[in-house]
Amino acid sequence: MNSPTKCENCISNSSGIFCELEGSQLSQVDGHKVLNKYKKGQTLFVQGNHPFGIFCISKGNIKVTKVGADGKESIVRICHGGDVLGHRSLFSDENYTATATAMEDSEVCFIDKKFILKTIEEKPSVALNIINKLSKEMGSAETRLSSYHQKNVRERLAELLIVLSKSHGINDGESRTRIDIRLTREEMATMIGTANETLIRFMSEFKSEGIIEQDGKTIIVTDSEKLSQWANLPF
Repeated sequence: MNSPTKCENCISNSSGIFCELEGSQLSQVDGHKVLNKYKKGQTLFVQGNHPFGIFCISKGNIKVTKVGADGKESIVRICHGGDVLGHRSLFSDENYTATATAMEDSEVCFIDKKFILKTIEEKPSVALNIINKLSKEMGSAETRLSSYHQKNVRERLAELLIVLSKSHGINDGESRTRIDIRLTREEMATMIGTANETLIRFMSEFKSEGIIEQDGKTIIVTDSEKLSQWANLPF
């Protein structure tokens, strides 16, 4: 645990749930949070444990995973700066239904349940921002479920690359987007519900078609329009 950076100086404040608070209101949040620094591979919370507050990501990428009845782990979503974690379990008063793990060195603030509930009651903007994030998460989950049933593996992979380029993309020149997050082939395969070998085969196809390139383990989208067509999405 470390002395927390003030919310007003947080690089992710503008996209966080406290983005509309100012002055003394932000100072109250500062006084009730703890900044934790996680190394790659460290867990924030574990599936089945009881929640005691929420986690606000300041810096880094956190993967949320679930272990099914067959013992296999799948990635539910990837969160980054400005996102919150643990809020659904906290508000439903249920144990965590997934595990959160740092994908790289990350900084995450923890805010206890009592304070966050009090803040929601007193600051409607915070409640609305949390509802907004929950709604977006629900929309993404519905889209992902629809893709599993209605699209083939190649289409699902194309859609995943589009989603990642939007959430973690950095402009890398004209019509080129560098996906600034490193996922293993196994992790990507679990995200689209396929075997590792199948994913590798389609990645090779995308590269041969000039849709993507690779710089080491980093993926670069070179033809977003064609990728959208392959994903059956409007460009």
